[in-house]
Amino acid sequence: MTTPSQPLPASSEAHALQCMEIIGGNHVESNVLSSPGLDIWLDSRPYGGDVGGDIHYFSMCGSGRVTRLSLADVSGHGVNMDGVAKRLRDLMRKHINLLDQTRFAQAINREFTEMADADYFATVLLITYFAPTDHLIVCNAGHPRPLWYSRRHERWMLLDQETPETGPSIREAKGTYALRPVANLPLGVVEPTDYLQFSVKLEKGDLVLVYTDALIEAKNAQDEPLGEAGLLDLVSQLDPNEPHLLVSRVLDRVEAYRQGLAADDDQTLVVLHHNASDPPTMTLRQALKSISRMLGLRRV
Repeated sequence: MTTPSQPLPASSEAHALQCMEIIGGNHVESNVLSSPGLDIWLDSRPYGGDVGGDIHYFSMCGSGRVTRLSLADVSGHGVNMDGVAKRLRDLMRKHINLLDQTRFAQAINREFTEMADADYFATVLLITYFAPTDHLIVCNAGHPRPLWYSRRHERWMLLDQETPETGPSIREAKGTYALRPVANLPLGVVEPTDYLQFSVKLEKGDLVLVYTDALIEAKNAQDEPLGEAGLLDLVSQLDPNEPHLLVSRVLDRVEAYRQGLAADDDQTLVVLHHNASDPPTMTLRQALKSISRMLGLRRV
């Protein structure tokens, strides 16, 4: 018999991300975070231990305008992933203040290509929330597509560049590069590879669900995977007005679909709730602290 997942606390009990802070890793974790415009709930469960190949990081830029999530699913498990997690964190620190994620994705791809002798590759989802305009900017390197609940349309949908009401990123809109035939491959497969990004403007109350493939690859007793369509249908049956309960409810529904079979992969689920709050005005002291972190004078 499966034990129901415990609901994570409400956003009022969240840890508020600080300027230039980076939180995450590849260990078992349940957490509640907040940043200007977003409430965030996270549940990460490595397969067979406390350390796994699902690597997640959250960060916020010095001004509080940019919140970033990177979620990687690496082809490996256990303590060997600690080094990979550290290198990903170092890259995030380097790119923490950039709105454009494509250079970040290309840098990660070079890292994984260099580790090809270890047979590592990864899917990665990079998400940046830009608080001044309420835009969510997405760069997907072979990762499962997020789910987006649109408050305006009152329904869940898969989120990719073909989703209605998504548009080009700021960089694409300026015409600085064109689409190319080979793009958005998993990291460490081909180098160089182009990574493209698109954006969606969020409204207050919108939700975005981000996850690794353990959820859509969950199988029932008949060996049938849940799949994207099954996850979308499952989530559509849940109440979007209780975002702090979504993580536990989704995980319980997926466990029920497995019909008692254990998960056989690392599993991570993140819920983003758009509360539309504005970045706070920075004091002189906060601005100086942020600048010192960006210059490497203070540890991030």
